[in-house]
Amino acid sequence: MPQAIETMLLEERRYPPPEPFAAQANAQPDIYERDPDEFWETEGRGRVSWFQSFDRLYEWEPPYARWYLGGKLNVCFNCVDRHVEAGRGDKVAFLWEGEPAGEREEITFGDLLERVVRFANGLKSVGVKKGTPVGIYMGMVPELPVAMLACARLGAPHTVVFGGFSAESLSDRLNDMGCEVLITQDEGWRRGARVPLKRNADEALAASPGVRHSVVLRRTGGDVAMAEGRDIWWHDLVGRVQGSGPETCPCEPMDAEDLLYLLYTSGTTAKPKGIVHTTAGYLVGVATTHHYIFDIKPDSVYWCAADIGWVTGHSYIVYGPLCNGTTGVIYEGTPDYPDKDRWWEIIERYKVDVLYTAPTAIRAHMKWGPEYAQKHDLSSLRLLGSVGEPINPEAWMWYREHIGAGKTPVVDTWWQTETGMILITPLPGVTTLKPGSATRPFPGIDAAVLNEAGEEVGPGGGGYLVLRRPWPAMLRGIYNAPERYVETYWSKYGDAYFAGDGARIDEDGDYWLLGRVDDVMNVSGHRISTIEVESALVDHPKVAESAVCGRSDPQTGQAIVAYVTLKGSDPGSVEMMEELRAHVGRKIGAIAKPANVVFTPELPKTRSGKIMRRLLRDVAEHRPLGDTTTLADPTVVEELETRANTEQTEE
Repeated sequence: MPQAIETMLLEERRYPPPEPFAAQANAQPDIYERDPDEFWETEGRGRVSWFQSFDRLYEWEPPYARWYLGGKLNVCFNCVDRHVEAGRGDKVAFLWEGEPAGEREEITFGDLLERVVRFANGLKSVGVKKGTPVGIYMGMVPELPVAMLACARLGAPHTVVFGGFSAESLSDRLNDMGCEVLITQDEGWRRGARVPLKRNADEALAASPGVRHSVVLRRTGGDVAMAEGRDIWWHDLVGRVQGSGPETCPCEPMDAEDLLYLLYTSGTTAKPKGIVHTTAGYLVGVATTHHYIFDIKPDSVYWCAADIGWVTGHSYIVYGPLCNGTTGVIYEGTPDYPDKDRWWEIIERYKVDVLYTAPTAIRAHMKWGPEYAQKHDLSSLRLLGSVGEPINPEAWMWYREHIGAGKTPVVDTWWQTETGMILITPLPGVTTLKPGSATRPFPGIDAAVLNEAGEEVGPGGGGYLVLRRPWPAMLRGIYNAPERYVETYWSKYGDAYFAGDGARIDEDGDYWLLGRVDDVMNVSGHRISTIEVESALVDHPKVAESAVCGRSDPQTGQAIVAYVTLKGSDPGSVEMMEELRAHVGRKIGAIAKPANVVFTPELPKTRSGKIMRRLLRDVAEHRPLGDTTTLADPTVVEELETRANTEQTEE
């Protein structure tokens, strides 16, 4: 039987909530004492508006849950109409910043309602109605949330496909969902270059016979082909619509468990998994977590710097914040265009008070240096958040020190596409923070860490993270694949949801995420998590970023290979390799010392910023590289292969 994941990295820094923050926080300590059913019933009744209230909180027949049964509501009504009806139509919903300098737009809730109604009426004119599946393939433009909300208004389930995906990835998703309409744009902007979205969409549609119409937004004005009878310009579609008042397109009353959207996530097979999210439980879950975890105030200017094409953007750019009536920032481009201070310029301009981003973005800023942030007034920030993967303690500290002025709470959140909402997180006015720890399950969430036999692992030990009771925003299955749903998430422990992540719980009951269990390395019988070795490497003052993986070794089973990016333009050396190995030995122990160190100016990342560890394993094992279509820069792996062939190796 495989032993538990060993955890050896010790982090002793502690940061209790600042007293002024704690005094005004949305979440107070007694929130953890509430009964889970009472908590979710109260939030369900108070957080959203119902056309018909629910009569049962939930049904649980593992592995399926249904929430807020008997309730009728509409997500678009909750995100837009009700705020306008309450007299808040002049409040800003989105502050949009295009990548080209000077392109900005301020969109109030009243503006948003008018745009959504016009576009929903346009969609109706091409046959979209309740139940019509719609695909969306766009960049970070205001029309993307407009399209999502218009679909929700009509009761038409959508799937948003990230604009960095290939034509083949797009057609796979359109065909799996059975989409009848695609919404896209001529081109997007990325680092000053044009992204050929319409051209990719045309290629995808050639392999997607079920799509009858394609609606095309004019963004760059680039010359694109328009197929007669199929393709319609966005402005022509809405231009032929009479009237833009909400009465011209009433919100469709939806059952609590009606499908809201599918979001496809990669699986262990080539076929992506269509994660099913329904209406009421999802909306209550994302709005509730957004309110408490980010301590959202009526005048907050909140910026989640993810892409809407990922679940973080669905839950914490569009649906959660708009349900709460929050002003949000949307930025079209990359953090280093035209220079590496673009984010800090945006925060200064809009006086952002909450920033939520990924550890990979934080480490990129670490590599570029704090001087870019120092050029700008970031004093409006009062809360920082992290999402996407476990954050290294040193990245957490850099974020707090250089972006949060050494005083701003940092909420490191754990959740997944499948969970829909944040599940493990600090509450910033309550929790004593620990760099690198996601701390505690959110109120109403029952998490645990189990060993292979399904027994709870005691404090200090590592194991498999599971969830033992249902939560409102949980996935309702994998689209058209019930057996795959059971096999992927429920076969290991029966009635407990297996997240696929390793974790440990410390003596205080706080959770430390150890990364995907697939990434655990088995070195001389010791099961070592990649995140701990990476954190030890990033702790070295000259290291900007690192990623580690295991490779086959005839003596130890696996040997640790470290890919390291140094600060500045330092190319690395044998001496630096030895220094880093010794540093890891001091921080964790000799067993965790990397056998190989590959110095590289960049790590292979997806366009959402996640390190592609699968490719690192392929390079380490000298295997042919798998699919690289989602890489932000495909040339990085070629450089890595060259460097790995002349790598620094322990004799």
